[in-house]
Amino acid sequence: MADWKIPLYKIYWDDDDIEGVVRIIKRGTYWTTGKEIEEFEKMVADYVGVKYAVSFNSGTSALHAILLAYGIGEGDEVIVPSFTFIATANSVLFVNAKPVFADIEEETFGLDPEDVKEKISRRTKAIMPIHYGGSPCKIREIKEIAEDYNLLLIEDAAESLGAHIDGKKVGSYGDAAVFSFCGNKVITTGEGGIVVTNSGEIYEKLKLIRSHGRLEREPYFTSSKTPDYIILGYNWRISSFTAALGISQMRKLDKVVEMRRKNAKYLTERISKISGLFPPIPPDGYYHVYQMYTVRVEEGRRTRDGLKDFLAEKGIMSKVYFEPIHLTYFYRSKFGYVGGELPVTERLSGEVLTLPMYPALSFDEMDYIVNSIKEFVESHKSR
Repeated sequence: MADWKIPLYKIYWDDDDIEGVVRIIKRGTYWTTGKEIEEFEKMVADYVGVKYAVSFNSGTSALHAILLAYGIGEGDEVIVPSFTFIATANSVLFVNAKPVFADIEEETFGLDPEDVKEKISRRTKAIMPIHYGGSPCKIREIKEIAEDYNLLLIEDAAESLGAHIDGKKVGSYGDAAVFSFCGNKVITTGEGGIVVTNSGEIYEKLKLIRSHGRLEREPYFTSSKTPDYIILGYNWRISSFTAALGISQMRKLDKVVEMRRKNAKYLTERISKISGLFPPIPPDGYYHVYQMYTVRVEEGRRTRDGLKDFLAEKGIMSKVYFEPIHLTYFYRSKFGYVGGELPVTERLSGEVLTLPMYPALSFDEMDYIVNSIKEFVESHKSR
């Protein structure tokens, strides 16, 4: 259905976003490497509480770049979840390393620290957990494991800018972290990503990787000098338009998060009263920003899929985030997975359903969603 009565997400924007981009257009220059890029990067670094940030044209490019920057490659293993967007695992393959899947825990849908320990081998170089849907994972426990085994900790925080545990932001726990600004994220630039880190060495490498491996002592597009190229690099820069939009969106981040949390609270109060459905309730001290609002359907895949289809008939979009990566055709073919390798991941993937969540979601719309779910549950019971 292309024209949903209630879509899964809507972008929150205002006139400041328009004015920021128009200002770049009207100046007629520096559309590629304007000062907005460094300003945007500094805003994100300061917000997360780290020293450096380097922007990229997508979260996927950012993941690829950070693995390159740390020299992860052939023969290395990186522990990742299978319950995530496919870019998490694919980025490891991009650098010819092997993604090793660990199972997840039920509280945050993040990597299970105990299973992570089981998956560590002599080839393991890094652990790359995700912070699912706006909630911190059990990152403190995973950080301890990384330190005990002398492993890199790279946070895939694509979905969770603004989330924190007792005030410490996700993205500030690991050696580096990645955020995404794709269209469905908490704030967005349409496409875009960023790496944050406290390492000056990695910061410099990332700048080379994203721009052809070019050593730039002066801005490329305004200097008549010929620069040198010192490593293999890519064209993964963002434009000044993207950065200007990012600056404007960052200024609204706390406001947007509060709107999401208010809506999530309203939904949770109502959905928690529906038999057989479990709303997302974070652990104590975990600050959830609700990039996604994912419920669990107790009866499993068949009932979950029935609810999804029923909501679609009502004009309400919902979606499964995520089906296991290791059971996709590509990963089955490449690594021989048959199912049963990650029992918690495989069970939860059959129970989860992501409902609409965005800042401008109205109380009437949320009531319509909840009443539609109730209608399905009642009709399901009467069969």
